[in-house]
Amino acid sequence: MDIPAQRGQADGIRYPFDRPPERGEATEIAPGILWLRLPLPTPLDHVNVYALDDGDGWTVIDTGFDGRTTRAIWQAVLAGPLAGKPVRRVVVTHYHPDHIGLAGWFQAMGAELVTTRTSWLLARMLVLDEQAVPGAETLAFWRAAGMDAAQLTRRAVERPFNFADVVAPLPLGYRRIAEGATLRIGGRDWRVRIGHGHAPEHATFWSLDDNLVIGGDQLLPSISANIGVYATEPDADPLGEWLESCAAFQPLADDGQLVLPGHKLPFSGLPLRLEQMIDNHVAALARLEAHLSEPHTAAECFLPLFKRHIAESEYGLALVEAVAHLNHLLKAGRVVREMRQDGAWLWQSLR
Repeated sequence: MDIPAQRGQADGIRYPFDRPPERGEATEIAPGILWLRLPLPTPLDHVNVYALDDGDGWTVIDTGFDGRTTRAIWQAVLAGPLAGKPVRRVVVTHYHPDHIGLAGWFQAMGAELVTTRTSWLLARMLVLDEQAVPGAETLAFWRAAGMDAAQLTRRAVERPFNFADVVAPLPLGYRRIAEGATLRIGGRDWRVRIGHGHAPEHATFWSLDDNLVIGGDQLLPSISANIGVYATEPDADPLGEWLESCAAFQPLADDGQLVLPGHKLPFSGLPLRLEQMIDNHVAALARLEAHLSEPHTAAECFLPLFKRHIAESEYGLALVEAVAHLNHLLKAGRVVREMRQDGAWLWQSLR
């Protein structure tokens, strides 16, 4: 779920490519770097992936969901824009299924998987953890967030989202990357810089040879990456980690860099965009704190956070993002919470 983001050409965010490549086609971003777009069956209906030419083969950055449609598109891309050369490496920015979904499929064809340790461990764990119905911890988390009773009852007997539904099996073995590492890809040296908040240990790649940055979901234009808290770590503060990461990237950012994001269009104007990403959440926290002059559950905080009605298809992402903002305010000592008899937390500001 996205906090409303500032956008536009006039304020310094620039889009050199005015439209994405068509399905099965590729746009050359820079010599030896192809941009492809894959469909997603979600409100954010696409993911960007990139293929970098290593001479005797390709390195692919992120993969899209696993599924017949995406596999068919990749088969067409391999025969067409990738000219029949093999994919020898898959570099995954972070563990979310739209980015790691087909990594195992490429591995089965001989590619090496390169990612951060946390991304591999989480993806490997989740793809093996298939659930027919939500677990007790998830139900308790939803209840604590104030999910509507009728919706909670319905979801309790429905099959939840499972990694295994859209992520190919991941075999044992990968190559780890970490903060400060250098990778040679597509005739360039790339410095690995790690961000947190949207996903733990999210890798971004900064070219040491030209002004290119592969940003994944850590560096997006026009929308904000989802910052969510889940039943796996209900007291986490990913928003604090996100804000710290944005601040850490600021000394590295240059207005002339071309950022290749995981969604939307490649863009320039990264210094301004980092300021916007910080300011968007700071403003949302202020609106939320004002809203909590009276006690509310997380589920009752959507309007001040997102400034619009939340559709059913967005409800789950909105709920985890609301909890993330509330947890951040709690850690900062700006709100308190008290559990209602029905198991829902009521949050209230201290001002």
